[in-house]
Amino acid sequence: FAAIGILTALLEREVSGKGQEVQTSLLQAQVFMLDFQGARYLNEGEIPAQAGNNHPTSIPTGVFKCKDGFINIAASGQAIWERFARAVGGEAWIALPAYKTGRDRSKNRDALNVEIDKKMKSKTVTDWVDVLNAAGVPCGPINDMKGVFTDPQVKHLKLAEAIETTDSRGTVCVIAQPVTLSRTPSRTVLPPPERGEHTDAILKEHGFAKSEISTLRKQGVI
Repeated sequence: FAAIGILTALLEREVSGKGQEVQTSLLQAQVFMLDFQGARYLNEGEIPAQAGNNHPTSIPTGVFKCKDGFINIAASGQAIWERFARAVGGEAWIALPAYKTGRDRSKNRDALNVEIDKKMKSKTVTDWVDVLNAAGVPCGPINDMKGVFTDPQVKHLKLAEAIETTDSRGTVCVIAQPVTLSRTPSRTVLPPPERGEHTDAILKEHGFAKSEISTLRKQGVI
C-alpha cells in the first residue's frame, strides 16, 4: 500500500508539480484487507463468526482432504455450486432442501462439508483438480514449499533464480521479482550478503577510521 501511495503521488506530481507526504501503517493495511467482512459490519452491523478455512458466506468454499493431500475449492454462487455437485457425483445434493440455496448451505455447512469430504477422499489432489477444472469450478492444490517451486507455472514464470557467489556458499537460489516489465525487465545481480560483509564499508561511510574499525574488531564489538 505504501508503494501504491508513492506511485499515486508521483502521478499526481506530474499534474500539480508538487510533492506530498505519503503515510500508511500495518493497522491501516490490515483493516483495509478486511474487505467485505468489514463492510458487513459497517453496513449491516453483522459481526462475522470465525469460520476457519470455510468462506463465511459462499458455501462450499474451503479446504478439503483428498487421498494424498488437500485441495481448496471455491464453489460460490448457485451455478458453480450445481456444477461442483455434479462433477463430484453429488447430484442429489442439489434438490435437497438443506442445500438448495446459498443461505441453506451456509446454515448447514458442517453437514455438507462431511459429505464433500467423503467424495474428496476417493481421488488424489491432481485428479480432482483436473475434474473440477473441466467442470468450471475454481479450485487449486494446497502445496507445501516443494510443491510451490516444482509447480510448472512457477517454473515457467522463473520465480526462482540461481546466483553464483564468490564465497563458500557457491550457488544460492533466491525468489525472483514478482513483476515483469517488458522494456526494462528486472534481474538479480548480487547474492544476499554474508553476515557482516558490509560492516567496514558502512562504518567508514559514517566517519570511522580504518584504525578505529580494527580496534572494534579486536574488542569483539563487531
